[in-house]
Amino acid sequence: MVTVQAVIAANRFGLGARPGELDEISRDHEGWLLAQLGPDASTARDSFPGSATILSEFQRLQRVRNEARRSDDAERGENAAQAYRTYIRSQYQIQATRRYELAAATDVPFRERLVHFWTNHFAVSADKQAVTPLAGTLEDEAIRPHVTGRFVDMLLAVEQHPAMLLYLDNQASMGPNSRAARAGAQRGRDLGLNENLAREILELHTLGVDGGYDQKDVTTFAKVLTGWSVGGGQNRDAESIAGAFFFRANTHEPGAKTMLGNRYGEDGIGEGEAVLTDLAMHPATAHFLAEKLVRHFVADEPPGELVSELARAYLDHDGELNAVYETLVSARAAWVEPLAKYKTPQDFLISTYRAFNQRPDNPERMIAFLELLGQRPYTPGSPAGWPDTMAHWDGGDALIKRIEWAAAVGRQISDRVRPVELGEAILGPVLGDHTRTVVSRAESSAQGLTLLLASPEFQRR
Repeated sequence: MVTVQAVIAANRFGLGARPGELDEISRDHEGWLLAQLGPDASTARDSFPGSATILSEFQRLQRVRNEARRSDDAERGENAAQAYRTYIRSQYQIQATRRYELAAATDVPFRERLVHFWTNHFAVSADKQAVTPLAGTLEDEAIRPHVTGRFVDMLLAVEQHPAMLLYLDNQASMGPNSRAARAGAQRGRDLGLNENLAREILELHTLGVDGGYDQKDVTTFAKVLTGWSVGGGQNRDAESIAGAFFFRANTHEPGAKTMLGNRYGEDGIGEGEAVLTDLAMHPATAHFLAEKLVRHFVADEPPGELVSELARAYLDHDGELNAVYETLVSARAAWVEPLAKYKTPQDFLISTYRAFNQRPDNPERMIAFLELLGQRPYTPGSPAGWPDTMAHWDGGDALIKRIEWAAAVGRQISDRVRPVELGEAILGPVLGDHTRTVVSRAESSAQGLTLLLASPEFQRR
């Protein structure tokens, strides 16, 4: 017998049920989720070029384009510019397509949802050209390997990833008293400190906006992070690897530094790593991360008691994320109310693919649909990431666009699916009598599928 808890496990903790999956989950809904956190439950994707390879080629094509622009050959200039744009667009499309192919087909959807959650927590936005071909590599290289490990390891991997450094311009940050800044001043160049990365780490990645830091801490942290850069480019160092993380010692602010009441002695790259390690285990970070997890998995207004439970688990287990997930899964509040969360466009898309046992077969159309609904892959538009509450996604116009897409999907596969049977298979006891009746009375199978996908039960998780 399919249980309500199985529906919650598949749809809210997972990415949407596939036909036949609810029967399996009903035997042990918590066990089904926890099994996905083990070392054997990999969500690795097929190999494709890593960030260093992509960024190195990006830099090469950029140089070729710039050289061509300076020439008098208009055709050469246009060809170089086209090659540059095509490469950026193709890498972005490959990464976005593979992301949703994996989400549609994965047998460990809870783990994969966690990957998406942390990618949104550490958001970069592909609307910045240097980040466009790299956004998916941040997810694969910095998030995916650490999603069930210690938060500090994920944090370090993210902040040293080229996509994050370029997105927040840390490669352009220079300590006021660094060797490079002094040399620049002698040549009349004002090379300054960039606080973007430091501010976003404190406000969005660790402590939270109310985490107890002030502007002085931001400035000091920015100095700590000077030198964290990317190899290659115009200021290539002989020992750097093009496109990979590189510590530029000549731009690092020298001397000991004090922030949040802690003193950090001069230690080059080690200063930033020490600060991040301390931030990862700060009580404010534990609370901030716990609140975001509860908001995502339980309710738009996170129950304070559950947030406190998760924060305690985080601190008691030295930032081990699996301990936090286990506390979340075992909490009664997580299973009380089905359909407590409204699906984002991404959730709606993935759960539709899973309901039909399909994978994306038209990348451009998939990306266009998500863009139409305001959630273009890897493009949240700001370091804060996508909103995680119903108020942002449930507008009338957005619902009409979902229905239109559902109608198109319904027409495509209507001859292979019986709408009422599909509703029972993916929603179980959560499928309401009203929706069942409306779907059963549809004039055609295509219309019935449209009504099912547009139903309140399918629109929520």
